[in-house]
Order: sequence, then C-alpha cells, then structure tokens
Amino acid sequence: MPEPLDNLPPQDRRGFFAESLRRLMRPLADAIEKRLPESFIAPVLLRPPGALPEIEFLDTCHRCGRCAESCPADAITLSVSIDDRVRGTPIVTPVRQACVVCDELACMKVCPSGALKLVDRFAIRMGLARVDHAVCVRTSGQPCVECLYKCPLGATAIRLDKSGRVEVIDPDAAGNHGRGCIGCGICEQYCPTTPSKAIVIIPSG
Repeated sequence: MPEPLDNLPPQDRRGFFAESLRRLMRPLADAIEKRLPESFIAPVLLRPPGALPEIEFLDTCHRCGRCAESCPADAITLSVSIDDRVRGTPIVTPVRQACVVCDELACMKVCPSGALKLVDRFAIRMGLARVDHAVCVRTSGQPCVECLYKCPLGATAIRLDKSGRVEVIDPDAAGNHGRGCIGCGICEQYCPTTPSKAIVIIPSG
C-alpha cells in the first residue's frame, strides 16, 4: 500500500507533486506540439554543406554517419541531442572545427540519402556570418584580420568596409550575384575574442 502523502519526507513530497504536474501537462504539451506548423521549428544547428532545409533534412537523413567519416577536416560530428529527431544527425561546430570547404566536397558526394546535395562551393548555404562590432577588437584599434585571412573564399565573402570594419557579404543580397559568405564557420573558429566570439555563424534553415 502506498505511503500516505503526509508521512513522506519533504523531498519525496516535492517529487510526487513534480511527477503529478508532469503527467498533467504532458497531454497539453503533446497537443500543442501537434498543432504547431513545421515551419515554427527554427533551425539552430549548423549543418554540413549542401544540406536540405532543416525539416526536410531531418526527414531525409539516414543518420548513417558517412559524411562525418569522409570529412578530411573532422569538422562533422553526429548530434547527441536528447531530441530523437536530431540525435545522430550531422552537425558542424565551428569553435571545435569549422568546415574548410574541401576540394573534394566529400560529405556531399558520399551522402546516400540526398540530405546533402552536391552543389558548387559558391552555392553552399550553411549559414551567414554575423559580426558584433562591439566585441570585435578592431573597434578598439587593433589591426586584427584573422577572419579575412582565414576565409577559404577570401574577399568574395568577407572584407573591410570603408571605415575599416569587418563586413560580411551576403550572397543572396541584390547585386552580389550569388557570391559571398557560405557559413563555413572558419571565421568563427579563428576569431581571437573570448569568451564571446566577435563573429558567429547564424545557421540557414
């Protein structure tokens, strides 16, 4: 027979109420999740080059890991998320190791599912770099150009503007003709600012 609630120690009573609340709220949470449009789920992960839009990517990826095995830079790892939809899918974490946009474009070529499509390097859209000029050391007069120097696409993707500030070129902006930042993350990896990076990649979706 269960122990009367009044006889339970305080920590056990808290656990009882917490579990009861979870059971009560779970149907409501499930109902809300089912009603949310797929487009509501915002992309938060940086995917390897050639990735389909996030929802389609999650539905297509086999979670086989072949893209990670083929990456010459060891830039691709497999997610260990508690979310079943995400766990096992490939991600790139620039602060650990960014995509180097290898000559082989290996990950796209070995993907068996089509979750990664083979595209020209200038057509890659992993994300777009965003600069926080308040953090960038150039704002305080330091002549740092690490992000420009390391970028595999060079001046077609990132440059200094007329005032000497770092400027990221958006390939989808009018007049850029598809040339610009592809979101590989090299700039974020080599940015020297700590603890926050002055330049980070905002993933595409």
